[in-house]
Amino acid sequence: MAPASSPAAAQRLIRFRSRTQAPCRPSLPASPRRKKYKLLSEIMEKARFAVVERDDYNDVTCEQCGSGERADELLLCDKCDKGFHMKCVRPIVVRIPIGSWLCPKCLGERRVRSFSQKKIIDFFRIQKCTDKKDKCSSQQDARKRRKRSAPLVVQKRRRRLLPFIPTEDHSQRLKQMGSLASALTALHLEFSDDLTYLPEMAPKSANQAKFEDGGMQVLSKEDTETLEHCRVMCKRGECPPLVVVFDSCEGFTVEADGPIKDMTIIAEYTGDVDYLKNREHDDCDSMMTLLLAIDPSKSLVICPDKRGNIARFINGINNYTPGGRKKQNCKCVRYNVNGECRVILVATRDIAKGERLYYDYNGYEHEYPTHHFI
Repeated sequence: MAPASSPAAAQRLIRFRSRTQAPCRPSLPASPRRKKYKLLSEIMEKARFAVVERDDYNDVTCEQCGSGERADELLLCDKCDKGFHMKCVRPIVVRIPIGSWLCPKCLGERRVRSFSQKKIIDFFRIQKCTDKKDKCSSQQDARKRRKRSAPLVVQKRRRRLLPFIPTEDHSQRLKQMGSLASALTALHLEFSDDLTYLPEMAPKSANQAKFEDGGMQVLSKEDTETLEHCRVMCKRGECPPLVVVFDSCEGFTVEADGPIKDMTIIAEYTGDVDYLKNREHDDCDSMMTLLLAIDPSKSLVICPDKRGNIARFINGINNYTPGGRKKQNCKCVRYNVNGECRVILVATRDIAKGERLYYDYNGYEHEYPTHHFI
């Protein structure tokens, strides 16, 4: 039997083995590389709330008024640890905030953005109706909705000109044409339903809408077709429902021989085309502006003193009387028709049978004297 070893010898043996033979242990995975820690100053600069609290806050004063009174109203910023009275800070704090609070400087002056339509809908949680049952039940309701939503100017611009409706009675139509013929004969005028260009006056090449100062409104394709349709009816002897009558005060004037709807073409103003500079001293009271050119020497007028149609006898209103404009039921409008200037008389409201026709003679830039009009 081997002699028992002493405790000191056993301890030396264990220490020797620990230095020479490492115990078998399972291999551990390589530890990840330690990250470099940031400095405390860098963390405090970027931290939202990094306040080192003080032991004593008895010396805290308001940064705005400098007073330390009303301690119950002093608010401490959770970032800069400065004090502010609830009524001194802007915007004023009505009640003590719950949770963290930042002063305006730490919070930053954020730009106030206005609510957009989408934000308003999201804010109030307004739900748009997508159910098909809530849509317009008929096409008429859809047109009404579009009409209400569209601007008034667009609605007025979209109105189309209407062709006149000739009188169905053939004998009455002959009376209308006879009244016009009698009036033309009495004034020694020739009938002309179109603009006339004579050699000693302005040529046709001078009548171009592109010469208009500021531009001229273009007659749409649909309205141009309506105007041509009226011209074709007049050539067939289907004249507008108008009759020329003689009045002791107004002279020859025109009355409606049947109902006329609003926006109906009454007639086209016709006559001889001449330069305005050649007619500055003309005593004709029925001249109509045709073209106001950039160069005044190229401005044109329509002179129905020798040739014209029923538009020659429609009277202008007296702008100097209070009730003058109340009588106005039609207007003269200058249009660009296929590059040429034309003047068209259009009804501005519904005209009843027997009502006389009046238009504003001062519809353009020049103020013509109308005090002698009835």
